[in-house]
Amino acid sequence: MSSIVGTWKLVRATARDGSGVALPEPYGGQGIGRVTFTAEGRMQSVVCDGRREMPPGEARDYSSYCGNYTFDGARLVTRVDAASDPSRVGSDQVRGVRFDGELVILIPPPRRSGGKEEYRELTWQRISAE
Repeated sequence: MSSIVGTWKLVRATARDGSGVALPEPYGGQGIGRVTFTAEGRMQSVVCDGRREMPPGEARDYSSYCGNYTFDGARLVTRVDAASDPSRVGSDQVRGVRFDGELVILIPPPRRSGGKEEYRELTWQRISAE
């Protein structure tokens, strides 16, 4: 099983609808982020829209959370103890996990966006091992 332990940087974020049709890229197509997983079972993640200026009337997309995690090689579950979205605190954030060479792809559950189901994949590259 590949190790998830270390610090990773976001290199790509994609979104598709339920039919597999590409949707606009999350985070304005310029997402920046870091996620760290420790060998002791703690994680922290921050992701945001990296555009220097936002279009008029558009808010910057930002998400962060941390907590204890478990990982079985295909499924990552984090029990959230702090988050930018207070409704996440105390919840389990579940992600599918797939490795592609030196990259790891985290797959959150589908979400509603613009009246459609949206399926995201966030691709990360390791920048340091613990």
